[in-house]
Amino acid sequence: MPKVKSNLKPGTHWQDVHFHSHVMMDALAKHLLGCAPFGMTDIGEVMEIYCQLTDSSEESWIDKWSGLAKKLQEQAGEKEQKGHLISAAELYLRASTYWRTSLICFNQPKDERIEKYAGIAAKCYEDYLRISGYPGVAIDIPYEDETLPGHFYQSSAAKDKAPVVILVPGRDTWAEDTRWLYDGLLKRGIHCLCFDGPGQGVPLRVNHMPFRPDFENVMTPVINYALGQFDCIDENRIGAIGFSFGAFLLPRACAYEKRIKVCITDTGNIAWGTHFAGIFDKVMKLPAMIRPKMVYSLMDDYAWKHGVPRDGIIEELKKYDNTGIMDLITCKTLVLDGTAEINKGSAKIFFDALTNCEKEYKCFDTESTAQHHAQMGGYQVGSEFIGDWISDNL
Repeated sequence: MPKVKSNLKPGTHWQDVHFHSHVMMDALAKHLLGCAPFGMTDIGEVMEIYCQLTDSSEESWIDKWSGLAKKLQEQAGEKEQKGHLISAAELYLRASTYWRTSLICFNQPKDERIEKYAGIAAKCYEDYLRISGYPGVAIDIPYEDETLPGHFYQSSAAKDKAPVVILVPGRDTWAEDTRWLYDGLLKRGIHCLCFDGPGQGVPLRVNHMPFRPDFENVMTPVINYALGQFDCIDENRIGAIGFSFGAFLLPRACAYEKRIKVCITDTGNIAWGTHFAGIFDKVMKLPAMIRPKMVYSLMDDYAWKHGVPRDGIIEELKKYDNTGIMDLITCKTLVLDGTAEINKGSAKIFFDALTNCEKEYKCFDTESTAQHHAQMGGYQVGSEFIGDWISDNL
């Protein structure tokens, strides 16, 4: 038998395994592999694309993932025409994931593919819901002069009026990418509402809405809409969870929106913006000839998503600091962390700053296999803990 060389090192943990030299693309491999148990991806498909990525260019990224998404979408259409609806639904779901993935590491706001692929991703997901029987309906939440897209999932396991959890995605992933948690919550009799806010998903890429730090002005319309539209919700049992950058945005909303009874930050971060503003400020003070080239693309990405020119992003990011409102958070709060967290120590700082609420801290260690940022790659483990905690506390 021929010998097979492995890059796995005995005695280490899987956090030491890397799939790409690009930090974000490496993280997304873990995210996509973690989505497989929920039907959103297939392990073989994900690994095949990573084998085909010849470099870390944005063009290679969007080309490979959109190519796979297009192929699966076409297969789904063929399966549906032949009456193979189970396969068609599965293919539509994976196609929608890959269309979204193609845009996550593609930060060219003027490229016409951004709006086009965002629309196709949404259509594939709606086609999945249409023929799968999964209990989700598309919603358009009134927000200022626009609407925010999302989905409401009514739990078939709920009796009478039941709790609802609002799921807030991060800076890069989309609302549909939180399926790994809402799927388990629905089984526990908890309704779920997921949406893309300003700076995320379709609102950014189609309606050109940037992030805003005063997230209470986003969350309040969402809660008003949910209570006005769905009488299956127990208005006294509203919870919310924020993932990654969403975990920074959510506490600000909880400080002012007292209808939220439990808050989960995955992971906690008290001063996300000032942290990155400080990094950019230090780098830009270096002589131009020794600045890392990547810093410009990062600053352009942040500038796009926060709605300012590159030379204004440092000052804009300084607005994203919740230090001054921590004592206003009074709802029960679960702060999640992990030993492989990229922002080491930030969750514990956030937890310690909570002074006026009941609180719990949970750190996923290496033995849990959910130790990465926001449990990437360990979503089943994360879902089991978070789902049970919400059931016990909401």
